[in-house]
Amino acid sequence: MEEFNITQVYSDENGDSRFKDIKIPLNEAGTIGYLSEKYEVESLVFRKVLPTYDYDFHTAPARQFIIMLDGEIEIETSLGDKRIFKGGDILQMDDIAGKGHKTRNLEKIERKSVFITLK
Repeated sequence: MEEFNITQVYSDENGDSRFKDIKIPLNEAGTIGYLSEKYEVESLVFRKVLPTYDYDFHTAPARQFIIMLDGEIEIETSLGDKRIFKGGDILQMDDIAGKGHKTRNLEKIERKSVFITLK
């Protein structure tokens, strides 16, 4: 079975942020390739941040996917777990309450990403 690998950042029952690896199943769709089920979305935002961008602990403003287009970041959970993400990686940000997560730019470049807010 074909699938997309996504990392979810979510808040547990104690408000701590955690990572979870998710596999989105893809269905064979003939000559156009493989497709996931449809997601209901509210909005899409293109984003660029300065090379100096670092953001201390914060929660996501809404449930959203973040598609990294370039650069490299480190996300740290409230429990101190860290993971590195780079261009092509997809995050599902679900920690809209709780202690939040920290984001650190690892490459000092203007980094681009796409935010897709879920309904």
